[in-house]
Amino acid sequence: MLDFFRPFSIIGFAMNRMKKFFRAFSAFEICLWGISSALVIGSALLSRAGALNAVAAEIGVTSLVLIAKGYPVGQFLTALFCLLYAVISYTARYYGEMITYLAMTLPCAVVTMIQWLRHPFQKGEPEVEVKKMTAPVFLVLSIVDILVTVLFYFILRALDTPNLWIATLSVTTSFLAVGLMFLRSPYYALAYAANDIVLIALWVIASFRDASYLPTVVNFVAFLANDVYGFLSWRRMQRRQAQTKKSQ
Repeated sequence: MLDFFRPFSIIGFAMNRMKKFFRAFSAFEICLWGISSALVIGSALLSRAGALNAVAAEIGVTSLVLIAKGYPVGQFLTALFCLLYAVISYTARYYGEMITYLAMTLPCAVVTMIQWLRHPFQKGEPEVEVKKMTAPVFLVLSIVDILVTVLFYFILRALDTPNLWIATLSVTTSFLAVGLMFLRSPYYALAYAANDIVLIALWVIASFRDASYLPTVVNFVAFLANDVYGFLSWRRMQRRQAQTKKSQ
């Protein structure tokens, strides 16, 4: 008899976990996700950019909302976004973007997801523990970022990448962002916001050649709004976690 009811208990447990998961989102966060989703999907449909752009955009904005909450599942969606964005970048001959997202952002998202799963703030909860950035660690990260930038500059130049300097700057900001995200620093969001601004410029230029890339511009405008909120959210998380630790 117990075996008969076991599947129902598992389903009930899963549903309770899902309810708890969704209750963690504020009304503002739900509105931010809804507006971002409407913008990116609407722009893709109106411009007839294709299902790939719409799906990639929706996965992207959803991942940012989850990452802003410090949830590792956001990194999984980031990995999916990287695959789709690499295809879009290839069609625009933005090989730097394609290489960056396939060779750097995607594997870093997977590694970061594992890192976050290993460092929850509280056992059994999805929220990652925020870590304070130290000056020596940031110095090392900055030096590595410079070396990666120089390496990618020559790679992108060899590939005859359009808008070389902007594409190279995208690599710089992307690597800094993924590094800070791996280190669980709130400042990852500011680095990604800088990267969003670079990519907005990059895809605006591409849109002059082909208007079908306009939805990608809208995508990164939505990403910029989400990354700014992500920084504010992580700073609140950091203060709340510090207060919780003091009271324990």
